[in-house]
Amino acid sequence: MGGLSILIAGCVTSSPSALRPAEGNLQARQIEMRQFDTKDELKVLSATAGVLQDMGFTLSEVEKKLGLTVGSKERDPTIPGQVAMAAFIDILGAAGGSSSNAMSQIDAVQTILVSCVTRLNLEGNQVAVRVTFQRVIFNRMNQVSRLETVKDPKIYEGFFDKLSKSIFLEADKI
Repeated sequence: MGGLSILIAGCVTSSPSALRPAEGNLQARQIEMRQFDTKDELKVLSATAGVLQDMGFTLSEVEKKLGLTVGSKERDPTIPGQVAMAAFIDILGAAGGSSSNAMSQIDAVQTILVSCVTRLNLEGNQVAVRVTFQRVIFNRMNQVSRLETVKDPKIYEGFFDKLSKSIFLEADKI
């Protein structure tokens, strides 16, 4: 019985790293989340869908019961100079007898994904909105070259500014 107590105590005091929040989680949540002074979650969900469409996103999911909106849009991800550098690397590779194909590694398509969740807060007097943007970048071989969460606060501020205006206009029937 004593061995079991030590085993349980050892499990309680140590926490696996997978269960610990990642560094910066609180800061990310503060950037990604806002609360609006309304109890009408459906109006906020509708405003969210409208703002995302105005931003050029094609909505693939809108689930009213869950307060979920999902969308995407494609953009050109090519970094200036990337094509010239890849061509230069390929020329050097060919001159040296190497079969380098840097041109195939150039970024070709960038898909920006958005996921937005709305829900009434615990007090029932505000609707909380959390939005996240991710980038999936494919190279010319149609392989994923990068997958990353967009962390630029300006993008989130822009979204929430537009959403605030939309909610305000809807509330005043303007």
